[in-house]
Amino acid sequence: MLDLYKVDGVNVAAGDDFSALAGKVCRDSYKNSPYVRVRDLSKGYFRGVRSFSFCHLPRGYRFDMASDGSGTKVVLSAAAKMYRQAACDLLAMCGMDLTRNGGMGLVFNNVLDVSSLGEPGTEVNDAFIELITGLGEAANKLNVVLFRGETAELGVCISSENLTAGVKFNWSGSMLGVYDRRRMITGDTLAPGMVIIALRERGFRANGISSVRKALAMRFGAEWWNNPEAAWNIKLAAEPSMLYDPLFHHLNGWYDDDFIRPITVHGIVHLSGGAFEGKLGHDILFPRGLSADLDDLWEPPKIMRLCAEWRDMDDEGAYKTWNGGQGALAVVSIDDSYYFVREAERHGIEAKVCGRIEKRDDPRIRIQSQFTPDHEIIYRPKVA
Repeated sequence: MLDLYKVDGVNVAAGDDFSALAGKVCRDSYKNSPYVRVRDLSKGYFRGVRSFSFCHLPRGYRFDMASDGSGTKVVLSAAAKMYRQAACDLLAMCGMDLTRNGGMGLVFNNVLDVSSLGEPGTEVNDAFIELITGLGEAANKLNVVLFRGETAELGVCISSENLTAGVKFNWSGSMLGVYDRRRMITGDTLAPGMVIIALRERGFRANGISSVRKALAMRFGAEWWNNPEAAWNIKLAAEPSMLYDPLFHHLNGWYDDDFIRPITVHGIVHLSGGAFEGKLGHDILFPRGLSADLDDLWEPPKIMRLCAEWRDMDDEGAYKTWNGGQGALAVVSIDDSYYFVREAERHGIEAKVCGRIEKRDDPRIRIQSQFTPDHEIIYRPKVA
């Protein structure tokens, strides 16, 4: 009998095979976290019954949930064929929304919308197998349980500027996590004299990618993904996000038997578009009458410099659009800075003191640009 649903663009058999694999990836993650107990009654059936409960958490914890996605970074991941690494972008975006406030992500649900899963054994189907396998690996690094997911073949509803690409997808999800009021990071304890630490990032994370794609088009042509000269640059632009969450969870005492913090982190900024001015300035410092002097940021990755050049983007535009070479900032006392940097290195993250918190009559953030020598960028509070 002719399968008309398959003819119309939905391959139920391929979808069931993929869901079975995704179910196994989820089951393999059930013991990732000491704080999540999964009860699986599914007997291996991916639509079966399962539930979870929390355990061993500090008394008085509260829930929170963050939803986000990889945005158009998926176009770069597909063009570079870096499918296995792509989940780092998704989990970094969702996890850091909890981590930056002192919370900890524990359970993740993802939604993978694709144009087509392709036939089993084809390059397209193999790509999605790599994608979901990589999600399991990234979740293991974050001690996160993959509880459920949804995969849908949506045909023309999922597209790409590369219309000939076999692998077209959107990826989003929701992270369920917890807070403890005794270890919340709100910025209320910030004070002059504290230092700001920059955590190095070697790529764009999942922010400002529309400008990256535009830069590639301006340099390599409208079909930049088909230009062999662009291949290495596409790979660099698709570099997966660093996962900072385990470091911050450790420093916040989440994995200490008595939940004791080795040091106090007074502020965390997850750097994305406009984050220096918006998240650091308007959200944290300016309402408290504080300023920051950032005179030793990390140098931007080479691909970020090139994209700024190709896009004809000045320093202000580059720092507004991208992270400039650091995916997060943390504020600690000067006495705790050595310990922070040492623990970051132990977690495979380069970190350094890049500035300090100040008290000024005229609050501002001053950035010593690393794109152009001797160029300063100043942000000030918005005038009502």
